[in-house]
Amino acid sequence: MSDFARRFANNGGAAAGAVVLLLVIAAAAIGPLLYTADPLDMLGRPMSRPFGEFPLGTDVSGRDILAGILHGARVSLLIGIVASLGAGVLGVAIGALAGFYGGLVDDALMRFTEFFLTIPSFVLAVVIVAIFAPSVVTVTLAIGLVSWPSVARLARAECLSQRGRDYVTACRALGMSDPKLLVVQILPNALPPVVVIVSLTVATAILTEAGLSFLGLADPNRVSWGYMIGVARSSLRVAWWMTAIPGTAILITVLAINLVGEGLNDALNPRLGQR
Repeated sequence: MSDFARRFANNGGAAAGAVVLLLVIAAAAIGPLLYTADPLDMLGRPMSRPFGEFPLGTDVSGRDILAGILHGARVSLLIGIVASLGAGVLGVAIGALAGFYGGLVDDALMRFTEFFLTIPSFVLAVVIVAIFAPSVVTVTLAIGLVSWPSVARLARAECLSQRGRDYVTACRALGMSDPKLLVVQILPNALPPVVVIVSLTVATAILTEAGLSFLGLADPNRVSWGYMIGVARSSLRVAWWMTAIPGTAILITVLAINLVGEGLNDALNPRLGQR
């Protein structure tokens, strides 16, 4: 862990991304407690400019944009993290079974995975959310269901590379059962690259949620950054700040997550530890 922390801290971009991400998480956790305005209440004149009565102005309905940013951070991060964790668990389970057992199990699971890969992920997410009532749960499930195939393919490749190694042969000779061998021995060695791709999936999930919200496929009772952009798109020419502010929040958060993901990739790569 000390070597991991040292390699991660030595990566300037990753350290900066981690600091920014922690600030975003802190704003999401503490901000609504300190700034108690309701993001759905009409509190002032519509489309008022920033740095006036309201720090970041108001939207087309007179709702406080700063309140929307703080509350929207909770929703966007929640959807991104939960959807990515769900995609990671499902992808690892399918990929690990396919890579460990091979043969017919591998063929069946990979054909199932490839079926999902043939459908554009965003289109599939739109269809899933459109079929069911748009809500935070529906959007989270939709994003998780379209994000797991890439995790599954990587987990399969890692398990394939691990199952032929000497420590696996030694465990089989000692009589270790297949489930225990897969969970206790192979998965811990195969997970580092998977952790990296799951962390990067958080950024993709936040962008997907923003796209769905922009199209109106979002929970109307919860404010997210994508929802704020969608509400303000009709007034882009006359009140650009209403889309620029939540758009900048998405940009900064996604960039920070990508930097952290690259830092994890470098820190978890065992070859770097040998330099």
